[in-house]
Amino acid sequence: MRIVLAQGNFLVGDIEANTAKIITFCREAVARLDATLVVFPELALTGYPPEDLLLRPSLNSRIQDALTALAVDVTVPVVLGYPAIRNGRRVNVAGYLRPGCSPQEYFKQCLPNYRVFDEVRYFHAGDSACVIECDGIKLGLTICEDIWHAEPARMAAQAGAQLLVNLNASPYRRDKHAERIEQLATRAADTGLPILYCNMVGGQDELVFDGASMAVNAQGEVVVQGCSFNEALVPVDVALTPNGAGEQVVQLRGERLPVPENEEAVYQALVLAVRDYVSKNGFSGALLGLSGGIDSALTLAIAVDALGAEKVEAVMMPYRYTAAMSLEDAEAEARNLNVAYRVLPIAPAFEGFMETLTDAFAGTETGVTEQNLQARCRGTLLMALSNKMGSLVLTTGNKSEVAVGYSTLYGDMAGGFDVLKDVPKTWVYRLCVYRNQAAGYALIPQRVIDRPPSAELAPDQVDQDSLPDYDELDAILELYVEQDYSAEAVIRAGFNRETVYRIVRLVDRNEYKRRQAAVGPRVSRRAFGKDRRYPITNGWRPGD
Repeated sequence: MRIVLAQGNFLVGDIEANTAKIITFCREAVARLDATLVVFPELALTGYPPEDLLLRPSLNSRIQDALTALAVDVTVPVVLGYPAIRNGRRVNVAGYLRPGCSPQEYFKQCLPNYRVFDEVRYFHAGDSACVIECDGIKLGLTICEDIWHAEPARMAAQAGAQLLVNLNASPYRRDKHAERIEQLATRAADTGLPILYCNMVGGQDELVFDGASMAVNAQGEVVVQGCSFNEALVPVDVALTPNGAGEQVVQLRGERLPVPENEEAVYQALVLAVRDYVSKNGFSGALLGLSGGIDSALTLAIAVDALGAEKVEAVMMPYRYTAAMSLEDAEAEARNLNVAYRVLPIAPAFEGFMETLTDAFAGTETGVTEQNLQARCRGTLLMALSNKMGSLVLTTGNKSEVAVGYSTLYGDMAGGFDVLKDVPKTWVYRLCVYRNQAAGYALIPQRVIDRPPSAELAPDQVDQDSLPDYDELDAILELYVEQDYSAEAVIRAGFNRETVYRIVRLVDRNEYKRRQAAVGPRVSRRAFGKDRRYPITNGWRPGD
């Protein structure tokens, strides 16, 4: 038999469109790949995560309408993820749907309730295995988190499964694919069974799903590997063959595609996140402030790769502190990427604000307020263009800046999507080098990569005037934010006490800013947003 893993990009809440996509995939899987069975990801009918849409009274009737439509229009057996109310409880279902037959349903047993997951809020856990038979082979159904625990797979094996099928909505982050393979190998070793792993693809708010559906044999070796960050139908040929003991065992065959790693994977994740956020939310394109610095240069390159140059606009907004090289480099970036480019000097706007504030500011010294006002002039101009043109403003703050609050509310934080929100500054450099290598020339001018970073809000200003070197800063943030080290634990890891406490205090006191920041794609182990939920108002003090 041939099982096709259909890693689709489903829009959360659009059950009709998702149903139509499922029907199209099934028809293609049969016509082009001669599929015996088509497997779809977790909650494919609703998209993932549907969050409080699950609480809408009409959702259940819409799901039933979709299942009815599938029963009419799909002529091949499918395994499909959807929510349902069974015995008065909402459950996360993997349904085995066959033409002319009642569905067989498995209810997800292990409900993740950590990091970005809130499934205990919505679902009741199942407590039993579901083994289906298709073309003479017994398949044990599991859903996503189930495969990270021993019991669901063990129960399926004890119920007679010869092959495990795992439906997923597993978000991408750095190094996640290797962890998945490790878990699948562990479950294969536990049960002696091969596993099919079907994962969703697409951007959904701050989550990115990378697809990369695969199959591992009973020894835990990857024998079939689908593509990453794109929709695909991944065929797996499944056969029963006798082993030395005279038993029938499942053998898997298919194509094994390469999986992107490191900078390539992160870059592709960011591109997919931008593409889906813009398109799924109905924006006509994207625009951003292009400063001549490295963050906006990388954001521009990602936006163009995601949307096409014709849908991206770059805006340079100089002031008296903007260096000549910044103007030159911004123009070069826009020219290299062939985007619409305009220059809007902010001096008239800034001076108008300062004139209005003359009496209010009388007797005070010029300082950070005036620097922030420059950023707010720029934010206002970008939002005006967005309002007029229907394009989404991409903000350009990286994770290092977001962590310590080196950004201006209603200024450079103004916008709808922060592409680099979970990308530390050191990784910004790595991604720029990667993109230039992929282009084969300095798409992002080398001077942008080499020059000391600066917000250019004051004379001769550079970031390291008030922050440690980014290598040191990012290492501290990695321990404190992503690994939950205490301040004293970070110090014991080899960092200067004064520096650590200064950075930790900056992180803690800028939660109010982050709560008002644009959403951005998660690519690390712990991102700001749903992944890290700290109270704004609190009396906690850093220590051990």
